[in-house]
Amino acid sequence: MDTQQQQQQSAIQGAKVLMVGAGGIGCELLKTLALSGFQDIHIIDMDTIEVSNLNRQFLFRRSHVGQSKAKVARDAVLRFRPRINISSYHANVKNPEFDVDFFKQFDVVLNGLDNLDARRHVNRLCLAADVPLVESGTTGFLGQVTVHVKGKTECYECQTKPAPKTYPVCTITSTPTKFVHCIVWAKDLLFAKLFGDKNQDNDLNVRANNAASSSKETEDVFERAEDEDIDQYGRKIYDHVFGYNIEAALSNEETWKNRRRPRPIYSKDVLPESLTQQNGSIQNCSTTDDDDSTVSAMPLLGLKNPQELWGLTQNSLVFIEALKLFFAKRKKEIGHLTFDKDDQLAVEFVTAAANIRAESFGIPLHSLFEAKGIAGNIVHAVATTNAIVAGLIVIEAIKVLKKDADKYRMTYCLEHPSRKMLLMPVEPFEPNPACYVCSKTPLVLEINTQKSKLQDLVDKIVTAKLGMNLPLIMHGASLLYEVGDDLDDIMVANYNANLEKVRSLCSSDTGLDLAVSHMFVFSQFLSELPSPVTNGSILTVEDLQQELSCKINVKHREEFDEEKEPEGMVLSGWTQSPATNGESASTSNNENAVDVTESSSGLENASKKRRLAENQAENDKKETENVESDDDLMEIENPVMVSKKKKRVE
Repeated sequence: MDTQQQQQQSAIQGAKVLMVGAGGIGCELLKTLALSGFQDIHIIDMDTIEVSNLNRQFLFRRSHVGQSKAKVARDAVLRFRPRINISSYHANVKNPEFDVDFFKQFDVVLNGLDNLDARRHVNRLCLAADVPLVESGTTGFLGQVTVHVKGKTECYECQTKPAPKTYPVCTITSTPTKFVHCIVWAKDLLFAKLFGDKNQDNDLNVRANNAASSSKETEDVFERAEDEDIDQYGRKIYDHVFGYNIEAALSNEETWKNRRRPRPIYSKDVLPESLTQQNGSIQNCSTTDDDDSTVSAMPLLGLKNPQELWGLTQNSLVFIEALKLFFAKRKKEIGHLTFDKDDQLAVEFVTAAANIRAESFGIPLHSLFEAKGIAGNIVHAVATTNAIVAGLIVIEAIKVLKKDADKYRMTYCLEHPSRKMLLMPVEPFEPNPACYVCSKTPLVLEINTQKSKLQDLVDKIVTAKLGMNLPLIMHGASLLYEVGDDLDDIMVANYNANLEKVRSLCSSDTGLDLAVSHMFVFSQFLSELPSPVTNGSILTVEDLQQELSCKINVKHREEFDEEKEPEGMVLSGWTQSPATNGESASTSNNENAVDVTESSSGLENASKKRRLAENQAENDKKETENVESDDDLMEIENPVMVSKKKKRVE
C-alpha cells in the first residue's frame, strides 16, 4: 500500500460520520460506508419501516415492519461488520438534542433526507458547526450528490429551492383543469369532510341559490341519520357533490364564458337501482377490523389490477362501496381520519372521487396506481439510482476527509446519456453573495402592513418559507415574537414592555394575563403593534437552535393577485434596500446575473466568476438534452435539484 492509500485509509478509519436519513439512499449509504472501512457511524431517522419500503430498502425485511429504520439498519450492517461502531437515533433531526454542539463532534455529515425543511435545517447546523455537508437526492432514474463546505462552496440554500406546489382554492373548488386539481379536491376537501373533522369549514355545502331546488339536506348533507340506509346516504353524497354542486357552479354564467362547462353527474344515471344486490354484502368482505389499512372495495367489485383504467360506472361503484366500507368496518375512526397513501380504502375512495369529478370537467381519467402516486406525491424510486448515489456520496466524503478541495465535485446521475455520459460531474460554485443563509444578505418582504397580522408573518414567512424552528423576531430593540426559553434579560424586558403597552390599551377590568397579552400581540396587525411595523421597517429574525440570523426589509404593498400571490405577501432575496436603511444594494432576480454592490472586492469577484460559469453552463445546456425537468426541485422519495446553470467539468 503506497503513502496516498495509507493516508486515505487512515482518514476513513479515524473519521466520525453523521448520516441523516436511513431510507432508500440511507440503506445503501450505510452499507457502502461500512464496506469502505468507516469505523464510527451515527444515524438519525425518525421513520418506521413500512411494507412499501421493502422493494428498495434492502436492509429491511417484512418482519421489521413498524420498527425504527435507524435501529434495524444498524443491526443489519453489524451482522456483517460486527467490529465497527454504529450508533442509531430514532428521532427527528430537528429535536433540541441535535444542536450545534452535537454536530461539531463529526468530521462530515451525509444527508439522505426526503424533505426540503429538514435539508435546510441540517444545512444551517452544519454552517454553524463548520462541518462539511454532502447532500444527495434521487427521483426515478435521476440523482445528484453535492458538496457544501463553509466558506469554500455554496451552501445548500445558495440556490433558491421552489416551494411545494400549491393551488388556489377557487381552482380546486370551482374550475379544475388538471387531474391533480381533482385529487386535491377529493383528498383535502371531500375525504376530510366525510371522514375527518366534521366541523371543518370548506365549500362542499355550496348549492344553487334557487330555493325550489333546495331541501333540508342542504344544511346537513354530510350528516348521516341513525336510521338512514347506507345506500341512500352514499347516493345522497354522490348527487350532492357531483350533481347539485356542479349545477350551482353552472349558474354563474360569467365563470364559463371562456371555459369548458362541466357536466353534472347523478347516481341514477350511472348506478343500478340496488347496489347491494349486484355487489354482494359487505359482511362477506374477508378483511378484519384489526387490519384496517387493508380493507378494500376492489375485491367486492371484481377489480384486481390497480393499473387498469376504470370507467365512470366502475369509479362510481368504487366510490359508493368504499364509503359503505368505512361506515361498516371503520366506523370508530370516522371523525378522526386523515388521508394516508398506505391506506388502501382511502386511496380507492380518493381515486374514484377524483375520476368522477374529472369526468364531469372533461379531464382525462387516471388509474388507481397513477392516482396514488399523485395523491401521495410519489415518484417511484429506483434502487439502482439509490446505490449509485450512495457510492458517489462516499467518494465525495473521502475527498472531504482528505481535504482535497480541488477535487470536490457535484455529480448528476442522468436518465439518458448526454455527451455519452450518464454521470455528469460539476465543479462546485463559491458561496453565493446573495444567499441570506451563508452570506447574511437581507431579504425583502412585500406585505400589506395594515391588513396582515404578526401571526401571518410568523406562519407564512418565518416558519414556512425560512424554515425556522425556534424563531425570534426583533424590530430594532423591541422583541416582537419568540419561541424558546433561553433569551437574555434585556430581550425579555423589552418584550414585557411591549406587552405592558398592550395592557394599557385595554380596560383595567379585563384581567389580561401574560399569555392573553401575548396572544393579543400575535393577532395584532403589523402596523398596530406596540412597535409598529410599516414601510421601511427592518426586522431581525433569528433561530436559536440553528444559530441563524437574517434581516428582512419590509415594503408595504396595498394589493396582491389572489391567483398568483394567494398568501397576500411576497418574500424575495437581495434587492434594493429601503432608503431608511442607509445602505445600498442591487441585484437582479434573474439567477443568471448576480450583481452586488459591496465594498468587498471578494464579493464582486465571486459574482463575476459565477456569471462566467453560468454563461458557460447556458452554452452547455443547449447541447444537453434530457438533463433538466420542468422543475429544478422534484419532490419524490428524496428531492433532487438538477440546476440549469452548472458548468460541466471537461
